[in-house]
Amino acid sequence: MQILFVGDVVGEMGMEMVDQYLPLLKKDLKPQLTIVNGENATKVGRGINEKLFKQIMKDGADVVTLGNHAWNNADIFDFIDDTKKLIRPLNYPGKDVPGNGYCELNINGVKAAVINLQGRIFMEETDDPFAKIDELIMHLKAEKFTVIFVDMHAETTSEKKAMAMYLDGRVSAVVGTHTHVQTNDAHILKKGTAFLTDVGMTGPDDGVIGMQYEPVINKFLTSRPNRFEVETNGDGILSACLIDVDKKDGHAKKIRPIMISQYQPYQS
Repeated sequence: MQILFVGDVVGEMGMEMVDQYLPLLKKDLKPQLTIVNGENATKVGRGINEKLFKQIMKDGADVVTLGNHAWNNADIFDFIDDTKKLIRPLNYPGKDVPGNGYCELNINGVKAAVINLQGRIFMEETDDPFAKIDELIMHLKAEKFTVIFVDMHAETTSEKKAMAMYLDGRVSAVVGTHTHVQTNDAHILKKGTAFLTDVGMTGPDDGVIGMQYEPVINKFLTSRPNRFEVETNGDGILSACLIDVDKKDGHAKKIRPIMISQYQPYQS
């Protein structure tokens, strides 16, 4: 089974890149499962709304994951409970959290699950992601789920790698999001789990992780607060990865990073 995962969609340019290239990627790569992280999809680069969610699904996503900006757009509370294909971090604290932290799918007779987790280092307080996913995996294994994909939305490389090694052999893949820069460490862990520290972002390439660069530089120079706005000019980038999973045992066989940018034009 081929799984295509597209990294954090940022702003209008990110949506344009998804609209332009996701249908082409699906046509050429023919993945059986397509996942897109859409937590930065709004014009201001924080949160998602129903219109953008539906557009990402129309472009070819089967599941849309979120992250620490899940609640930044209040419109989400109007529709997240009505769809199982938009998932927020599983380990959000509190009772009666809107939405779901994972999605169950049946893909040509294969039971698959997509899980969204959020890290705790340099992030908002959440429940323990290790304990929460332990509980969920016990349920999924009891229900004979074979293919399990984890979007690990976290700030530090250590927390992402620790989660991947903790889950090695129990899930098909752990792929990091949030830091918006694609890392060069895609590989299969010893027990069969695919890992990539960060899949990277989809959006403006001529900024600092999607934001206009001048205010970011000014903050570094002055240590004073600056208002960050999404870059709307220049070239775009699409970051993703393709994972080949054995549908019988759920172990990954191969993981390949994908990047489309001004330096790496798309070639079918």
